[in-house]
Amino acid sequence: MRRGRAFGFSLKVPTRHSHDLRLHHHHVVASPISSEDIARTMRMELSYCWVGLSVSALFLLFHCTAYRCCRVLFHSVPALWCSTQELKSLRSCTLIAVMTESAYNAIEDYGLIGDMHTCALISKAGSLDYMCWPVFDSPTVFCRLLDDKKGGFFAVAPYKTVVDAHSKQRYLPYSNLLETRWTNEDGVVTMLDYFPVTPKKGAQSARLLSGYCPCNEPGTNRFKSGLQHSGLIRKLECSRGSMELQVELFPAFNYARDSHNTRAKLENDLCKHRLQTVHFESEEERLQVEIFADSREPDKLGFPSASFKLEDRPGLKGRGLVAWIRLSEGQTVNLVLHSPEKAVPSSATMAAYLWKMEEETSDYWTNWTRKCAFRGHYRETVERSLLILKLLTYKPTGAIVAAPTFSLPENVGGSRNWDYRYSWVRDTAFTLYVFLKMGYSQEAEAYVNFIFDRIFPHAAQDLDPNSKRPFLPLMFTIRGEYDIPEVELDHLDGYKGSKPVRIGNAAVFHTQLDIYGELLDSIYLYNKHGNPITYDQWNSIRRMVNYVVGVRDQKDMSIWESRGQIQNFIYSKIMMWVALDRGIRLAEKRASLPCPDRFEWIRVRDEMYDEIMTKGFNEERGHFCQSYESRDVLDASILIAPLVFFVAPNDPRFISTLKRILESPEKEGLSSAKMVFRYDHLRANDGVGGGEGAFIMVTFWLVEAMARAARYDVPIPNIWKLALSHFDNILSYANHLGMFSEEVAISGEQMGNSPQAFSHLACISAAINLERLGRE
Repeated sequence: MRRGRAFGFSLKVPTRHSHDLRLHHHHVVASPISSEDIARTMRMELSYCWVGLSVSALFLLFHCTAYRCCRVLFHSVPALWCSTQELKSLRSCTLIAVMTESAYNAIEDYGLIGDMHTCALISKAGSLDYMCWPVFDSPTVFCRLLDDKKGGFFAVAPYKTVVDAHSKQRYLPYSNLLETRWTNEDGVVTMLDYFPVTPKKGAQSARLLSGYCPCNEPGTNRFKSGLQHSGLIRKLECSRGSMELQVELFPAFNYARDSHNTRAKLENDLCKHRLQTVHFESEEERLQVEIFADSREPDKLGFPSASFKLEDRPGLKGRGLVAWIRLSEGQTVNLVLHSPEKAVPSSATMAAYLWKMEEETSDYWTNWTRKCAFRGHYRETVERSLLILKLLTYKPTGAIVAAPTFSLPENVGGSRNWDYRYSWVRDTAFTLYVFLKMGYSQEAEAYVNFIFDRIFPHAAQDLDPNSKRPFLPLMFTIRGEYDIPEVELDHLDGYKGSKPVRIGNAAVFHTQLDIYGELLDSIYLYNKHGNPITYDQWNSIRRMVNYVVGVRDQKDMSIWESRGQIQNFIYSKIMMWVALDRGIRLAEKRASLPCPDRFEWIRVRDEMYDEIMTKGFNEERGHFCQSYESRDVLDASILIAPLVFFVAPNDPRFISTLKRILESPEKEGLSSAKMVFRYDHLRANDGVGGGEGAFIMVTFWLVEAMARAARYDVPIPNIWKLALSHFDNILSYANHLGMFSEEVAISGEQMGNSPQAFSHLACISAAINLERLGRE
């Protein structure tokens, strides 16, 4: 636990025995006390007043603060203090005991920028707190989001003397250029953050930073390209009055494990020295930042004032850049971060060069967005989700990462912290469906090529169903590799102290039999809406379907990647049925392709259907269960059933399950405030422990399932309006930029890795079907 500075406060709460609870001042400045001491003191003081102290009073005490605090987990709270349900809720939460200063922002306070190679998260306050370099799954160079002391950051903010500077953040229309604006009575400063992107190859693209990606040129190995052509531009511009800013750039290479050297010859006179460079060099990686000052009318307006210095900070393994800058109307400072493999021009042509990159990047994104085929009520939401999915695409291979981040917790202080910087086979069907439906055939083609080039070779040979190695790994790196060892970074504190911080993913060879259904569903969609499959591809499909026939009775860990006991999960059984069904449909649509096992596939598919309906439905409770073994556990993943045409959306068994899911957890349902939990963690042992919030993806599945059911006469009143109200409600949990993470906590804040591809894929799919069904 860290040591910190405590702030004094006092709270008076009447108890049942008329005693007063006084939390006395802890004015600790010169000699800070440990959080363990504070927690021990708090437990002693609070032990006298559990009786009669209301839950609301405690939440007022513990949550009304913007500071990071030492956590006291209330596993020893007396049962008489609150109701059983309140006690369960509180024990799954992290409660705040003593206020201390914090550098952590909420997960939802960040915007994403990128260039389809890597990306960065930038807070509403203007701080870049997360970036891997040079590609998505590379080590971080900034990760203050995972450790506010060691992680490294690139912050721009009004100087401490600036009064009442209000900040706003937005994307420029139809683009991934992120604008942060500070305004007060004295001035307005705008910061534009973006990675240069252009499809145009210039005469000096090989030498200069330009945003052009050479990875798909003839002769380039797109799976092993070591090119470092990315760049990050932060443009600071004053449009009214004047304002003082502070810039702090402190990299922390290799997940904050490597030290670095910093060198620069800095001059404070920006009139004479308009272009300056700072170099950061670790043993394995190098970065440099160019500082370029400009003015709309140099003779009349002059150039910005500045003061630069290189500085050490406690916890960081190398000097960083600290700058004070005063901008007046018409003046600009550009900060350009890149690898030394790419250069920038001289100061004489720098202004025109930067303007061209900004224009080409803006044109790229607006032209890309213009292709969107969606014309429904939620077009703006769909376009933003598509833009985010594009940022999560690795351009050289077409792979899409599940999320660009790792180890952002599903609940603060918990252990459900995973690395999502990989491409899951499970995402294939939704990804192809969305790209094909929205008019992005090029992205769909690239993604299918990634599947056929990197995933299908694993299906080139028959595999014994009794083998311990699965037929396919369930995830791949952005280059198509599947060696992803999981490592814990013990030196990092984690987001708000949420440990462990993990990189890699041990689930890569988990037995998750549902992935064959998602993969074959995507191939079926591609054959139907894209290009016909080839004979060699068909042979791999036949091997895959025959493998499913052989393993259909085996247990697995399924979609939620349970680390507890393997079971016969219903979701996996349904998706194996999908694998058989899509194989049969492909054989019927492409009758010229040989399929000697077709009748066996039909027999097994039909047997599986009867088995799922018999063993997977709890007649007494009236709902589909999580697994054959966990018959009393309700699981929201069943909402996929009508979406993959396993059941009709008005099937009485599904409708009774839907009604149960819509109930609150107190009534053994899974819904709270129109958001859906995956399953009841108290009933289901998933082998992880800790709590989590409502799951965004399955909430969108609920919307789509209700919308499909609304076409029929079902015993759920106003189900169409219910679907619409649920959809609008979910949108209210997007952040200020329209981004979704994986989950929403009970408090309403986003949790988990962010932004989450599956959340945005499910959002688009739900919007497509709401628009389609609304017209019928």
